[in-house]
Amino acid sequence: MDRRVRRYLVYPLAAIALVTLAIMVVPQLEDVFASFHTPVVWAFWISFIALVVALFFERDLPGATDVNVEGPAFSRFLFNNTAAGLFWLPIRIFVGVTFLEAGLHKLGDPKWTDGGAALLGYWQHAVAIPETGSPAISYEWYRDFINMLITNNAQTWFAWIVLLGEIAIGVGLIFGALTGIAAFFGALMNMSFLLAGSASSNPVLFTMGIGLMLAWKVAGYYGLDRYLLPMLGTPWRRGKAFGGTRPEAQQTT
Repeated sequence: MDRRVRRYLVYPLAAIALVTLAIMVVPQLEDVFASFHTPVVWAFWISFIALVVALFFERDLPGATDVNVEGPAFSRFLFNNTAAGLFWLPIRIFVGVTFLEAGLHKLGDPKWTDGGAALLGYWQHAVAIPETGSPAISYEWYRDFINMLITNNAQTWFAWIVLLGEIAIGVGLIFGALTGIAAFFGALMNMSFLLAGSASSNPVLFTMGIGLMLAWKVAGYYGLDRYLLPMLGTPWRRGKAFGGTRPEAQQTT
């Protein structure tokens, strides 16, 4: 696609995503457009994904990497300096152990491994709309999503995704293996529980997960990422295992 065409697509896609998101999350607008709920949800996700793709292709435009406001030295240290790996180490292990314990607990529970009855009960409680008070789920689009899973008996296989995902996230964070990816899926799982109305430890774990995602380059330095990242590389730079070369060291403060 021509670069100029992509550039002109970014603004309308952003506008569509912003308007549809407002309709989805603002109660007054949600009531007005209630009859168009499903098309609005589809419009948001399609426009949002298309916007992310368009912005990704814009990353190499002249001036795209210009920094107009320089961040504080402490943030540069925290997210770019390998010495900061010691700061992230206890946070990484705490989040990892929490996920691993949750996954192993589910693995030993037949209500999770034999048909997913525990997950189904959780979903049914989350989508219920009480006669008085506020429902557990605040957003209709998420309630529709959970109802779709219930209708299709998805708990039989989704329960395994949850428990194996928690175990994989826990192991990845504890050993510092692909820390950024593990933290992303951990935060995604925390956000899913939060959207379903379950607070518990999810706000704390979500916040820590965001920090680990931002510090993905150094958070696993005192772990396997010290060797994995240079070997595997990234989508934008091949690692040594794929014929890439070691990037020149950049001095950070």
